[in-house]
Amino acid sequence: MYSFRTVSIKPRLPRQIEGLADIARNFWFSWNVPAQNLFKRINEKLWEDVNHNPVKFLLLVHEEELEEIAQDEEYLKVYRQVTEEFQRYLSRRSWFEQKFSGLGDRVIAYFSPEFGLHESHPIYSGGLGLLAGDHMKSASDLGLPFVGVGLLYKHGYFSQIINREGRQEAHYPYYNFYDLPIQPVFDHRGEEVVIGVEFPGRDVFVKVWRSRVGRVDLFLLDANISLNGIEDRGITGQLYGGDRNVRISQEILLGVGGVRALRRLGINPSAWHINEGHAAFMLVERLRELVVEKGISFDTAVEVLKSCTIFTTHTPVAAGHDLFSAEMVDHYFRHLYGDLGVDREEFLNLGWDQGRGMFNMTLLAIRLSGYCNGVSRLHGDVSRELFSHLYPKIPVEEIPITHVTNGIHTSSWLAQEIKDLYTIYLGSDWQERVTDRQMWKNNFDLPDNLLWVVHQSLKERMIRFARNVLKKQRARNQEPYERIREVEGFLQPGVLTIGFARRFATYKRAGLLFRDRGRLSRLVNHPERPVQFIFAGKAHPADAEGQALIKLVYDASNQEEFRGKVVFLEDYGIDMARYLLQGVDVWLNTPRRPLEASGTSGQKAAANGVINVSILDGWWPEAYNGQNGFAIGEKRRYSDDEMQDRDDCYSLYTLLEEKVAPAYYRQEMGFPREWVQMMKNSMQTITPVFSTERMVQEYTDRFYVPLIKRGQRFTRDNYALAEKMKEYKRFLTENWGRVEIARVETNVTREMNVGETLMLKASVHLGPISPDDVDLEIVYGSVSEKGLYNLSTAPMQYDGTGEAGLFNFTGQVILPQGTFGYTVRVRPGSPELLHKFELPLVAWAERF
Repeated sequence: MYSFRTVSIKPRLPRQIEGLADIARNFWFSWNVPAQNLFKRINEKLWEDVNHNPVKFLLLVHEEELEEIAQDEEYLKVYRQVTEEFQRYLSRRSWFEQKFSGLGDRVIAYFSPEFGLHESHPIYSGGLGLLAGDHMKSASDLGLPFVGVGLLYKHGYFSQIINREGRQEAHYPYYNFYDLPIQPVFDHRGEEVVIGVEFPGRDVFVKVWRSRVGRVDLFLLDANISLNGIEDRGITGQLYGGDRNVRISQEILLGVGGVRALRRLGINPSAWHINEGHAAFMLVERLRELVVEKGISFDTAVEVLKSCTIFTTHTPVAAGHDLFSAEMVDHYFRHLYGDLGVDREEFLNLGWDQGRGMFNMTLLAIRLSGYCNGVSRLHGDVSRELFSHLYPKIPVEEIPITHVTNGIHTSSWLAQEIKDLYTIYLGSDWQERVTDRQMWKNNFDLPDNLLWVVHQSLKERMIRFARNVLKKQRARNQEPYERIREVEGFLQPGVLTIGFARRFATYKRAGLLFRDRGRLSRLVNHPERPVQFIFAGKAHPADAEGQALIKLVYDASNQEEFRGKVVFLEDYGIDMARYLLQGVDVWLNTPRRPLEASGTSGQKAAANGVINVSILDGWWPEAYNGQNGFAIGEKRRYSDDEMQDRDDCYSLYTLLEEKVAPAYYRQEMGFPREWVQMMKNSMQTITPVFSTERMVQEYTDRFYVPLIKRGQRFTRDNYALAEKMKEYKRFLTENWGRVEIARVETNVTREMNVGETLMLKASVHLGPISPDDVDLEIVYGSVSEKGLYNLSTAPMQYDGTGEAGLFNFTGQVILPQGTFGYTVRVRPGSPELLHKFELPLVAWAERF
């Protein structure tokens, strides 16, 4: 292929509205509807044709239209209000500045394989990307010194077409990046920033682009440049596309190239956040920097990495983690072994999964990060079990994998009509107080009938949108005119409408409803309480089972008994999601528990007053209180998938027939008062808690700021503290086999009275280890057949040396009422350990 350059010829913006260019280049517009309306009002049809992309809009709009609107005083008034609000947003004193005033120059870097910011920038596939996009937006709102790093995919994920047979076809559009709200990054010489990354036998180069997301930057790497050969240009062609070589190449560019891009731009982060294992090769590059460029040892470099890195895992099943063969890792990284001062086996051990005989990106991230977290409370539990083999002898509940439950960027997902209600009844500053639970109690001042009228208008708009999607789909498929015309009768505004829209991964069980077609038919055709269903979602092009589920839903939608009452909408994305999340009555979620790490679509629905009907999985067990939605099934584990599907299907139908539909259709004074109360409960209890504002504040307080401060200490004085920690861990690991609790003495036998003190004395062999380097604890908790659970601990104090070189420790605790088990253990103890099992060594009392 020949080389060429790109130039954009755009109309001149009149001086009165020249600020539109700045708004178009900042994704702030994506959560500010008045800003979007500035473009829409100029030419509404063009705004829709360009998929709400303001940069492309300004490239294609006629100059005459711009001149005309610049003379419209009413438009100019709104324009000035929006631009003033934009400037206030960029310059206001932020939450981070107020709380951490001395850390404004300490950058936090956030690496993710996908970012879902807006429909005009489709480099996302599902929840992981949407979460990353919302994370960026809230980091901007809160004023964090924050940068994102990702890849820029030439063809995005894929556009979904459903053909006449109901089969998914994947189409890969070609995106001209100069038409998107992003710009190339230039260096001080005015040249485009290009980074080189070593690959076997050649270098691969990436061009760096920048997206402005409010007050923070997202840097995206693009391999589709003329410096690369054809095959290498395709590395950033598709999100989650290609074979294993493409996948590892993408992850090398993201991790290694991402670190180098930040260095080239003069950005030296103080804290690093890995969002899912795909980005974990950034750890390898940072190891290389420390060993090769700073001259410290490999093991000391590992301690430096841990001091300032957090890893978030999103996958609750072992099969979902990225794996590469030893041969593949060797092929791409053998050039580093000598530089790092390690051999092949030592390098592979960084991510080696012994049980699967592969290099596991998640294990690489866990082993080299100081903190690790799941994305809901239940997912934290599941993750601790999943990775318990990394922490032998440590109780599962104490494994150092915590959780931060996901949330949403509320302003990005709320209907403007709901925002306007909130402004009236919660106050004009509600968007700056999203996490203020006291404020949300004012939600009940909102008149029931007004909320219902607004919801019904959103529902009617959603139905018009859904009908248009179906008509366009049928017209494109050259279906008969009658098939196109009949869509006008589909989906009635007065009927209880249930939405199911998400990735069509099999564990999400889109087909659960269709296990009982007879019951489904009775439900949708009920003479007094009918129900209608809207389905949407993509299956990965390599996921045949997921695509079969799409065909199952499509085929059912064409059966006479379901025609117009069950529909499938093609090409689910952010734009369609907004219509559905804002307009359906019920948001249905049926994952196979506990395989949903978190999920956030239900949170978006709840903020708009839509009621959740969900399996108690992911985030929902933390939110559900019996008055803000409905729960399907029970909080239990199944060993048999078929039994679980059968039970959950039965529970779902019983719930819909006996509780959901009756509540919706129970009218008082022309609207369902009981239902509206549930809407308000949902909005009040879910919106302030399940927001990315709360989530990012939690990451900042619990992880980012502690990592920034710890990283400073570990790099000071030529990494002296990191070197000390390396030696401490080495010494304890080498000598831990000599640690033994020789005996334990106690003042009680089998029974105690309430308020009495349990006293313990332990005598311990430590070998060459000093008692100052360990902690002894009394561990107590409830008793089960597997041991103790719901653990609590009480410290024991060093009480001198006994006979035969034993060290004595004493402790006491007042146990609560009931039956408890208790024991004693010894573990590493250093004030510089991030958490008690950063060094996962423990010795338990064998008998007493």
